Amino acid sequence: MRIVDVAEFYSKRGGGVRTYIDQKIEASRQEGCETIVIAPGEEDLFEPRAGGGVFWVKSPRLMLDSRYYAFNRAQAVHELINDIAPDVVEGSSPWKGGRIVGEWQGPAVKSFFIHQDPVAVYPHTFLEGWLRAERIDKLFTLFWRYMRSLIERFDTSIVSGEWLADRFEAFGVRRPHAVPFGVDKQAFSPDRRDESLRRQMLAQCGVTAPDAKLLVAVSRHHPEKRLGMVMKGFREASQRRPMGLFLIGDGPFRGFVERQARRTPGVHVAGLVTDRHLLSRYLASGDAFLHGSSAETYGLVVAEAMCSGLPLIVPAKGGAGELAGPDYAELFRPGDAGGCAEAIGRALARDWSRMSEASYAASRHRIGLPKDHFKALFAHYDSLRAAARVKEIAPQHRAVA
Repeated sequence: MRIVDVAEFYSKRGGGVRTYIDQKIEASRQEGCETIVIAPGEEDLFEPRAGGGVFWVKSPRLMLDSRYYAFNRAQAVHELINDIAPDVVEGSSPWKGGRIVGEWQGPAVKSFFIHQDPVAVYPHTFLEGWLRAERIDKLFTLFWRYMRSLIERFDTSIVSGEWLADRFEAFGVRRPHAVPFGVDKQAFSPDRRDESLRRQMLAQCGVTAPDAKLLVAVSRHHPEKRLGMVMKGFREASQRRPMGLFLIGDGPFRGFVERQARRTPGVHVAGLVTDRHLLSRYLASGDAFLHGSSAETYGLVVAEAMCSGLPLIVPAKGGAGELAGPDYAELFRPGDAGGCAEAIGRALARDWSRMSEASYAASRHRIGLPKDHFKALFAHYDSLRAAARVKEIAPQHRAVA
């Protein structure tokens, strides 16, 4: 089976979408399939990979995030799809990239992978302090109408969890097919905990108290991640007991994040960590994982924190809230800095050893492996291809009869 993934948010400089798609290319190789990515980039270029490859299509750079580009040549993408002749074509962006795939006319199965809930990412992020979430959703009925019309152009749509399928179906979108993500559990483990590294991380946070706690956050520097709120909540909580916040990540709002960090004693902005082994050591060496975004469809970094044995302090909504459990997590209302501070206090007052063990145990049965996700995804595509072949053959059988 040959899959073409038209990925508008695939970047050479990392990000969750790139991590996922790179895993898919590798899984394709292992499963005897082929995944070829078409992504906007700085120049027209083909990058071969074992299991497929990446066609970069020269496109303009996004103003808000220089790591990404935006398609502006639909015909070039259509021609590439025609030349590749795939069995399945995937779109994932609700913007230009998704429309390009939706408008493509060809024999392949068309799938829309919902990597993002734009209403949760933008309107909820900016308006939830003034309006209830239900009210915000109702204000964006035009967007939901647009999503319904876009997804009707596809044979199927995919989400990473049943909760998200429920959300989209509630707004009249044809029910998406849920295929949960997976995490490399060999890469993330409590066994990577290093007390010496933990002391170094606290020192980088400027915290020297022997009884200080270490919170770790992994987050793109973007408004949807609500890092300003996270640091405000941390500042309030740290007035009650010594603690440090080791913040991993990068993004278009790094300047804002660094300014907020300078105003918040105990915060260290570590920047982007591309070494997955080092990232796993950082996670396992923390005392809790602190997260601000309620807009993620799954929450891969939250799942990686669980696999590392970290208790969670996360919003009670979105992918992070869906992964949380009472034995190993404390929840707060999305966007509520005071609630975040209280959740930090509650988490650090509990028995850390029990919470850590419960988080790791939950990861064993609640989180699958990447190969499980891709096997289920490829099997779903195979079933759609088989159904399409039956539809093509059926009229001929009737004519013969």
